[in-house]
Formats: sequence, structure tokens, C-alpha cells
Amino acid sequence: MSFSEFPPPPELDPGQDLPHLRVPPPGPASRSWLVRYAHSAAPMGPKRMPGQRASTVVFARGLGCNVIDVDGNRYVDLAAGFGALLLGHSPPAIRRVLELQADRLWQALGDVHPADARVALTERLARLHPSGDAQVVLGQSGADAITAALKTAALFTGKAGVLAFSGAYHGLSYGPLAALGLRDSYRAPFSAQLNPSVRFVPYPHDEASLDASIERARFELARGDVGAVIVEPILGRGGCVVPPPAFMEQLATLARGASALLIADEIWTGLGRSGAWLRSSRDGVIADVICLGKGLGGGLPISACIGRREVMAAWSRDDEVVHTSTFAGAPLACATALATLDALSRDHLPERAAAVGERFAHRLAEVGVKVRGAGLMLGIELGGQPGAAVKLGKRLLAAGYLTSTGGGARETLVLTPPLVIAEALLDAFASELALCAPGLLS
Repeated sequence: MSFSEFPPPPELDPGQDLPHLRVPPPGPASRSWLVRYAHSAAPMGPKRMPGQRASTVVFARGLGCNVIDVDGNRYVDLAAGFGALLLGHSPPAIRRVLELQADRLWQALGDVHPADARVALTERLARLHPSGDAQVVLGQSGADAITAALKTAALFTGKAGVLAFSGAYHGLSYGPLAALGLRDSYRAPFSAQLNPSVRFVPYPHDEASLDASIERARFELARGDVGAVIVEPILGRGGCVVPPPAFMEQLATLARGASALLIADEIWTGLGRSGAWLRSSRDGVIADVICLGKGLGGGLPISACIGRREVMAAWSRDDEVVHTSTFAGAPLACATALATLDALSRDHLPERAAAVGERFAHRLAEVGVKVRGAGLMLGIELGGQPGAAVKLGKRLLAAGYLTSTGGGARETLVLTPPLVIAEALLDAFASELALCAPGLLS
């Protein structure tokens, strides 16, 4: 199934407007909504008085690369749902397919009686795996995909050990949380309930640190109890850190030698975000298992764990299904995922992200910032100052730009705009950044 035979009606690049602020954010309407939210929502994060989140606004509408808050302020969205909105807000291709699928089928019965859209999507995703012969487990979130990947490794190898990396983020449900190396504070309250067989290795930030990282991985794998080596080809929330070119290939060799599965967490990097369909394949690696999420559904929640057929055969049981979820592979999300894959291919968006991202990084360098990353997944280094990205993000919000933070101490400003963003908006942001960043740039 493809929805490409139902192309969206022609439109003039909607949602590519510069910021327009009616009131300084957060405006009175946002503050009012935040007071209500503080009363009804669990208090996640630092303790504050109701309405005191000075860097927070409440979204009302989104179109393309723009977001409108409840006060009528228009922003340029350079966070894009933490990188999830590859095609921007409410893209015509996704809206069209949602309407079509909503008239056909909303829910099926999982793998027992699957929807046609689910079958079509698993076929399409299986073809993305560089092995040429793969199978798929669908989920609702990136953490779901990681959970399925870790379970796959345990079933296939019979080994509970996991090798993970410092600075890595794989999600906050229990399986992924045990392998999360970004901040100890995420794991500490739940440490007694987590897999005790996870060991962490330093992530190589440059050529100088590569050998030490690989040798530490070799030492840990020599123990013989590791069934899964899980790695981000580029650290996402860890600050858009690009490892040396040889890292992934050397790690894959070590994993094979230790009879462990290599799990490539491509939830951030995949589907064009880093300038390639799969960053691990671009690095010349055939991972045993690849995890996709974030932008896969065009804004709807869906994820995928894609593994070599030989590996995924470990899921076959004589009696009972041991991994399932009511809404995994829901027809609406499968349909929008197919439409997303169509759009990425039809509009050559991975290639566009590579070219536009390179020019954008050069433009940022011209205004005096240190930038790292790949494609439209970029991090601005702020001299290692804890919380510096939070401070800069507040200033940029006041200028009409939405960003996010990364790194263990929130010292990196992270930019993950829609892959369709106009370069004029990126140029305008670069100019604004130079004005907003005095005292924060390294």
C-alpha cells in the first residue's frame, strides 16, 4: 500500500513565516493555561509556583515550521517535537492520509487480524534494513522500539548483559532506562528495579578518545555475558556528538566477535534527520537490529524495531506471544508512516537535510559559534557551562524561536527543525542567535 497515488493538493509552502510576537512570551493566556496545568498535571521537574515557568508557552496551532501559542504569538520551530516532525506541523501529505484512513479503519486486532496498512508498513520498513532480509516489530514510541530490541537480544543470545555508552539516551521506560547514560538522576530513583547487567563505556567524542573507548568496550565484552551492544550513531540528547568515522565499524566487529547483537538506536538519526536514511548504514555498518521512531509517523506515535530475519526468528514461540501492545501498529499511525516514507523519498528529504544542514552549520560558524552534528541535527556548544542552553533558549524564545537543550548538564543548544524548513528561516535564526548569545558562546 502506498498513499502516494493520493498526492496532497498543491500549496504554496505554508508555515514558512518569520516570528511575529504580539506580546512578550509567555503572554497572559499562556500563564493562565500553565496555572491550570500545574494544578492538574503531576509535577514533573523543578519545583515552582504555579505559572512560574518563564521559558514555557502553551501551543495552540502549528503549520509547517511555525507554531502559534494561545496568545497569538508566532514562532519558528527549530525543535520540531524533539526532532519528531520531519515534515513539519500538519503537513498536507499527512492530513490527507489521515482523512483517507479515518474513513477506512481506525483499529484492527494487532497481529491476530492485522490491518492492511500494518502489513504494508512492515514490508516497507523491512526493506530499509541494509541486510536485505529483515523483519519488524512495531511499537508506539522510541522507548518501545528499544525495549523490543533489548528483548530480541536476550532471546537470541540467551545473555542478559548490555553494553551501553555514556551520554546516550534511549528512553525512560525500564528496559531503555537501564541503558541510559545521559544523567544518573534519571536512573537513581529506580535503580533497584533496573537490569543490573548493564555496563557503560565512554562515547568517543573525537579521534583522541576513540582508542580508549574501543579498548574499554573490548574489555567489557571479553566477560562473555553481553548479549546486546546498544549505541546511537550520533548522540542525540547527549548533545549531537558525532563520533570518529571508524567507531561504528570497530564496534560492530567487537560485537560480532563476542556473539552479541549490535543495536543501532536510529530514533534521532534515522529517516533523513542526520542527512541519510540510516546513519549506521552511511557509516558502513549492518547493525543486527535498528530502532526507528520520532518522525516515522509524521507526528503520530509509532516506532519500529527492525532486525535481521535470523535474529528475529528468536521471537517464535511454541505457546504464547510474549511481546504485544494494543495500539502498536494502529492503522492510523501505520497510514501516516507510509505517507511519511513516501514524502521523504519523493521529495529527497534526506539528501536535502544533508545539503541544507551543511550550509546552516557553515552559517552558524560565521556568527561565531561552535557547531557539531550532521544534517539537520545540530548542537551548538556553549563552553561546557551547565545550564547555558537553558538560558540561551529563553532569550531565543523571547525572539520567537523554539529550540531544545542537550548534554548531561544542558550545556548544548540542540536544533532539529523540520526537514522542509526554508533556508531563509535558518539564516534569520543565525542572525538572531548572534544577538541573543553574548556571554554564552564559547
